[in-house]
Amino acid sequence: QVQLEESGGGSVQAGGSLRLSCASSEYKYCMAWFRQAPGKEREVVATADRDGRLTYADSVKGRFTISRDNSKNTMYLQMDGMKPDDNANYYCAAASKITIASSPVSCARLGSGAYFWGKGTLVTVAS
Repeated sequence: QVQLEESGGGSVQAGGSLRLSCASSEYKYCMAWFRQAPGKEREVVATADRDGRLTYADSVKGRFTISRDNSKNTMYLQMDGMKPDDNANYYCAAASKITIASSPVSCARLGSGAYFWGKGTLVTVAS
């Protein structure tokens, strides 16, 4: 079973930046960042597949950047222009490639059950 470990969480002032990292014990086609704020459902923040396709939640477009280093099985989330609404536990997730009619299903469309999960890292943004 794949092991995922996040790092880089912490506290930052509104408008500031943080960079999260996720180290995976093995290669997975889809890698993603999810977050869950207190009292809210978990939501996908950004995804990156092995072929370079990236997706972002509307709430973070233009502020967050996802990237991955496939040679190291590592993924990053650069978070700039942070807002108090970004307060949450951030989770690294990884999933195998799923194809339908020989085409890969977008990583953003995979259900949470398709993913392996890290333990999460807390991000706090002070207003």
